Amino acid sequence: MANTTEPNVSEVAGSIGLILAAVVEVGALLGNGAVLVVVLRTPGLRDALYLVHLCVVDLLAAASIMPLGLVAAPPPGLGRVRLGPASCRAARFLSAALLPACTLGVAALGLARYRLIVHPLRPGSRPPPVLVLTTVWAAAGLLGALSLLGPPPAPPPAPARCSVLAGGLGPFRPLWALLAFALPALLLLGAYGSIFVVARRAALRPPRPARGARLRSDSLDSRLSILPPLRPRLPGGKAALAPALAVGQFAACWLPYGCACLAPAARAAEAEAAVTWVAYSAFAAHPFLYGLLQRPVRLALRRLTRRALPRPPRACTPQAWHPRALLKCLQGPPEGPALGPSEAPEQAAELAGGRSLSMPGAT
Repeated sequence: MANTTEPNVSEVAGSIGLILAAVVEVGALLGNGAVLVVVLRTPGLRDALYLVHLCVVDLLAAASIMPLGLVAAPPPGLGRVRLGPASCRAARFLSAALLPACTLGVAALGLARYRLIVHPLRPGSRPPPVLVLTTVWAAAGLLGALSLLGPPPAPPPAPARCSVLAGGLGPFRPLWALLAFALPALLLLGAYGSIFVVARRAALRPPRPARGARLRSDSLDSRLSILPPLRPRLPGGKAALAPALAVGQFAACWLPYGCACLAPAARAAEAEAAVTWVAYSAFAAHPFLYGLLQRPVRLALRRLTRRALPRPPRACTPQAWHPRALLKCLQGPPEGPALGPSEAPEQAAELAGGRSLSMPGAT
């Protein structure tokens, strides 16, 4: 009985893992595609080059290494496609290059937000985004080239290990983990930690009294009104949400993969599937964390969705259930220029509304 239940349990676990991996793949494609379209279609967001770069890297990973993990890798993938030596080296190079490009891109985005928030009046101190992203891709290409120095993949009868953990990099894996995960983690922690410190100081700073404000009296009521609440909140608690989400997501997705790179090859091969798909889940989390949680991106997405969706047909008002008004509502507006007394105000309101939509607002 135990021999019959063990394969069933492993098959169920493999099926659940395959479904979750497919959900991560679909989420990465749809989420990054939506955020990329919103940023490119909105004129005020076209300067968000770091966010566009992150979406492009995630889409490249979702279109290349993630499908290979679904069809060629062992569970949670299908493991039915055998890759030749050349294809296996290409897959290893893509994985070793795209993962550092993603992590270094996240660190570059965090540093850009740090400079924008902490030093908003010193634009000269910010390096050009093109130079930063060129450096990111140069480092990613160098780390991808290191994967070609590893041992060649096994011949086709044996299961080929085309990943960085099991078959690539060899003695260069600690160096690759240091540059691909440890360095971006330190940069991200420093950037968002500084953002949190600045936001907490701003929250603790008392507001300045406005000019001409009436001075508070020294009565008992005024003394009671300035007492702190019974449950004081942590200063800067709301400001800590975004840094905590960014650093927590990076650590949860990439720390297991970085630790597996430092483990021996045999131990890393055992945990390859789990840590790889935990790392791949970052591609699906980025559009929500760095895109939809930002208010300008949400407003732009809402505006584009309203334009894309068809407007619902106009319904009759509740006052139109009188027999004569219901008959007029069903017949529609008259074709002639004459208007009834009950329809003139309604059309005037529509004309006023259309004029206000076509004219730019004064503010």
